[in-house]
Amino acid sequence: MNKNSIISWDLSALYSSFDSKEFQNDLNSIKSMILGFDKSLNDNIKTGQSPEKIIKLYLDFATNINNLLIKIYSFAELTVTTDTNNTEALKYVNIIDDYSSEKVKPIVKFQKYLSSVKNLDDILNSNDYFKIHEFHIKELASDSQYLLTDEEEILYAKLKQTGSTAFTTLQNKVSSNLMIEIELNGESQKLPLSSIRNLAYDKDTEVRKKAYIAEIDSYKNIEEVSAMALNSIKGEVITMSKKRGYKSPLDMSLKEARVDEKTLNTMLKAMEESIPEFVKYFRKKGELLGDNNGLKFYNLFAPIGNSNMEFTYDEAKDFILQQFYGFSKRLGDFAKKAFDNNWIDPFPKEGKLGGAFCANLHTIKESRILSNFEGSFNDMDTLAHELGHGYHGEVLTEVSVINSDYPMPLAETASIFCETIVFNAALKDAKKDDKIAILESSIMQSAQVIIDIYSRFLFESEFFKKREEGALSVEEIKKLMLDAQKKAYRDGLDSEFLHPYMWACKPHYYDVDYNFYNYPYAFGLLFAKGLYAQYEQNKEDFLIKYDELLKRTGNNSVYDAVKFVGIDLHDIEFWRASLRIVTSEIDEFLKLV
Repeated sequence: MNKNSIISWDLSALYSSFDSKEFQNDLNSIKSMILGFDKSLNDNIKTGQSPEKIIKLYLDFATNINNLLIKIYSFAELTVTTDTNNTEALKYVNIIDDYSSEKVKPIVKFQKYLSSVKNLDDILNSNDYFKIHEFHIKELASDSQYLLTDEEEILYAKLKQTGSTAFTTLQNKVSSNLMIEIELNGESQKLPLSSIRNLAYDKDTEVRKKAYIAEIDSYKNIEEVSAMALNSIKGEVITMSKKRGYKSPLDMSLKEARVDEKTLNTMLKAMEESIPEFVKYFRKKGELLGDNNGLKFYNLFAPIGNSNMEFTYDEAKDFILQQFYGFSKRLGDFAKKAFDNNWIDPFPKEGKLGGAFCANLHTIKESRILSNFEGSFNDMDTLAHELGHGYHGEVLTEVSVINSDYPMPLAETASIFCETIVFNAALKDAKKDDKIAILESSIMQSAQVIIDIYSRFLFESEFFKKREEGALSVEEIKKLMLDAQKKAYRDGLDSEFLHPYMWACKPHYYDVDYNFYNYPYAFGLLFAKGLYAQYEQNKEDFLIKYDELLKRTGNNSVYDAVKFVGIDLHDIEFWRASLRIVTSEIDEFLKLV
């Protein structure tokens, strides 16, 4: 960590503080706006006003409330993510959650009203305002079949705050504040979990091994709390998915993700077919590192070769900007704006969440990016990835806030595309040692998205199945994770050195609204790889098509959005072709080493 670690993102474009007049006024506006819509909706339905008037009333409200909530909730939540000990921010996250839950009642009422409108297609075609939001309105009407009674929806929205949401906050807090003792360079240190996990990329085998052992041991301090949180959250999901009429939590996830089951199964089949190619990579990497029984987990992210590729934050910034401008001026301008205006919180620190994410703030046409940058090529790659999410948000500022809410599978399109831009540029002029390192880094990331994501999908599927029978103990959860890893990695990993606590360090498992937050990553990687192949075939035509595709992600099913660029997601050959792009990198890597 260097002196630049004091860099933090600037949230002043949202609010100056929680005490500011603007923040407090907006906070108070949430309830009044919802109450106003509820009253107007009741009055209009009661007096038999036309469907056109009632639909317009809803669209106006949805636009205004979404803009307000994005702004006010983001300020509180983004403050918490970089300082989970900020009690004031945590307080307001809970207050805003509670206030915004009130919107459930009138929206549910509107959805049920929609289901009774006979000539909905004709109405939506009657003016441009309705036509623009046709997909959203029809989706609301279709989803009305999964609604509970008004009273039940309101009750669940409120109980959720003291149930799953509270457990999510608890898990975030205990994991982000977990300080781990480790001896490095002869000195005893205490580091946050995110920094310990980053040591998995260290060049020194002993450092990686120490970090792995320290990490695994540290989970004993939070395993019971984490298991309680996981059982409670997933138990709530099972209860609610049944109550709403879904076949299963996966069925609910697919409908929320706007993905059909055939697409998922076709992709999973292609992924499973590719496992032997990844096993070759794992075994070879293991041999290079002296692991003769398969790669040990603590060597999974080990750098390979004699490359000394390390980047300061400024070097990473300059390289990313150069490559983004090489793709398009708009992408380069966006990234430069993000760097120049402190939209990024780059370095790990105590109390800050691990990992990386991007929050797109449609309301103010900006984004905020969190990373835990420590100088590796992977860190630079991650930064490019999150800037890709930000660019997606930039393009979506051209559509209404209602149409900017894209499903998870398409969420990874721009991010992985931007990763690919940086990867290909770094590989192009690299010397042999650097080429090996860059290739290996890319394969390593693809292996995480194809193989590890598959293990997480298997784990979550099995967890939901077992949770139907009752809460699982820590040991049972650990066994499920190990079984899933063995099935996905096969003999590519040493079965004596796996990661039984992967469920305790991945925050996605602890969000009640994001079940199966795994297959969308595989979708995103393979779709983006196929998309990049189109770009290389015809760069000029692609740029126009690309931005248009990103704009369509918020108001189409996944299948229909992708069909715009000529891809059939039900055709396994598309997935196989995308996987061949990844496995060709494995072939090249094996030749070089």
